[in-house]
Amino acid sequence: MAQMSIPQSDFYLREGGEWAIKTSRDLFVGQRTVLVMVPGAFTPTCSNQQVPEFEAAYEEITANGVDQVVVLSVNDAFVMDAWKESLGVKNLKFVADGNGEFTLGVKAAVAKNNRGMGGRAWRLALILNENGVVEWAGVEEGKRDNASDDPYVESTPTKVIEALKAIKAYQEQAAAAEDAAMAEAVSAG
Repeated sequence: MAQMSIPQSDFYLREGGEWAIKTSRDLFVGQRTVLVMVPGAFTPTCSNQQVPEFEAAYEEITANGVDQVVVLSVNDAFVMDAWKESLGVKNLKFVADGNGEFTLGVKAAVAKNNRGMGGRAWRLALILNENGVVEWAGVEEGKRDNASDDPYVESTPTKVIEALKAIKAYQEQAAAAEDAAMAEAVSAG
């Protein structure tokens, strides 16, 4: 996958009962992030499987070098806060992409007009490095407008953890190869 940086977007959130505007830079740069994009708050797969599974896997995910796990949906801040509270989530951050700008920017926007939901995000999970660059993407197959199905295979916590471990192994191999090349250059010189 080509290196893709996250788009610059504004997010309208509620903090302490007040409006707060945060940029994608504020939310993601400086922290390695697992970003879970879902079609909608209070929807069956999101509420009954995906969010609870990520909450249950939070410690294993963060033990693999992640600073935060963020759930993002094209919903408003009031809905996202109510949804988080209804699920009893303690570890995951919920972010509202009410205008869908970020979702459009990562090319995850789809129409869900066939379900009366308007513009939404296709289900996916991203691993973002500290610079806001996508290290891995777990995108559900069949992305299209007005899909009658709602796959949940590629964006599971299991897939994210597998990807985190693979990235770490690759980075360790690259570092070892670099160290070996450096040692060889020093001994030859």
